[in-house]
Amino acid sequence: MTYAAYVLYTALLAAGVTAYAPVAVARRLTRGVPLNLRARFGFGGENGAGPRGWVHAVSVGETIAAAPLVDGLHRAYPSLPLVVTTVTPTGARVVAERFAGIASHRYFPLDFPKAVERTLTAIDPAFFICMETELWPNTLRALAARGVPTMIANGRLSDRSFRRYRLVRSALRSMLAGITVFGMRSDEDARRIIALGAPPERVVVTGNLKNDAPADAAGAANLWRRLLGMPRDQRVWIAGSTHRGEEEAVLTAHAAASGAHPGLALVLAPRHPERVDEVIALINARGFRTVRRSALPGGRTPGAVIVVDTVGELAQMYAVAEVVFVGGSLVPRGGHNVLEAALRRKPVLMGPHTDNFRDAAGMLTASGGAVVVRDAASLSAELRRLLADPALAARRGEACFEALAGHHGAVRQTLELVARFLVPQSLAPSGDGAR
Repeated sequence: MTYAAYVLYTALLAAGVTAYAPVAVARRLTRGVPLNLRARFGFGGENGAGPRGWVHAVSVGETIAAAPLVDGLHRAYPSLPLVVTTVTPTGARVVAERFAGIASHRYFPLDFPKAVERTLTAIDPAFFICMETELWPNTLRALAARGVPTMIANGRLSDRSFRRYRLVRSALRSMLAGITVFGMRSDEDARRIIALGAPPERVVVTGNLKNDAPADAAGAANLWRRLLGMPRDQRVWIAGSTHRGEEEAVLTAHAAASGAHPGLALVLAPRHPERVDEVIALINARGFRTVRRSALPGGRTPGAVIVVDTVGELAQMYAVAEVVFVGGSLVPRGGHNVLEAALRRKPVLMGPHTDNFRDAAGMLTASGGAVVVRDAASLSAELRRLLADPALAARRGEACFEALAGHHGAVRQTLELVARFLVPQSLAPSGDGAR
């Protein structure tokens, strides 16, 4: 990008923020979500004494996906302090809980030059790793000016993002040329980033970091039953990462399945925690009792739908389910992580809108382990079918797991790229970080 292009971009960003800010502020205040504006402008937070490795993950999903990478960096370079930035408060909570003693947290700056400069001065990055494909021109330009090596990790380009980026491909080319290495999820993602101007020799297909999530500890299902206040023989299904317009279908399916399977429990996890009150009101209006996850294990009443109001627990919670529905897919949101359930040998139900996880959804569907449902009626039918035939559910869950078995290794490959392209020579790896 030319200097004039950066000036134009910054002006358009400022105009967009100014126009959208009143709506965003009102919406967040109504939902009780903190704004963190001071932090987003680069003020406050811990200042490092010496360089730190910087990993950026937008929100909860990216932060959880980054966990094995952050753990690997900590093991390989124990003398290098790490900082993980997020945009959302929920992402910040996951960092604080999951990476305690491993990495500190800061909010990612709004992409204005002064905010970026304050953040870079505070972090003093030895390198920058951006999860998925977040392209912030002023941030990348400032990193390049400081000589900081940069990496896109677990990179992906959805259909929508690719279409948008193609409109400004000529401006992107020079910005992408400043990125040191691209670790992309799939051949298609690699092809798309090259088409946008990334130098082909810097693009590597590493696979999906989410395939490499660590296995649950032995007895995880029994542990979660205790945490959720469930008896060991309780039958349960989970609807995870749901959006507005999906909870109604889930409740319709639950009502139908409960008629055939009395005592069936439902754990419902809205994608956005700020919607919990709204979802509870909807469930109560449908005649079901509710209990918040945070009130368990002591506050549960029989038959109550468990509404997940905590962050970072859903993937492990899948251990108790007989069937998992993954949301963001019955409505056009692009779908959410289907791999977390598959890694726990659970049969997966999902809607048709899975652009964000196209490769994973296609792989699980082709294996016979996942089934696409299109509305409340088909969700209800598939749920009842699996509950009526536990052997079928087990076969499908095993098929999901086996479909992923040959796709591990993304963490190792990503850490190898970090060692090769990002880490200063002064940092001698301990040798076990890529294991």
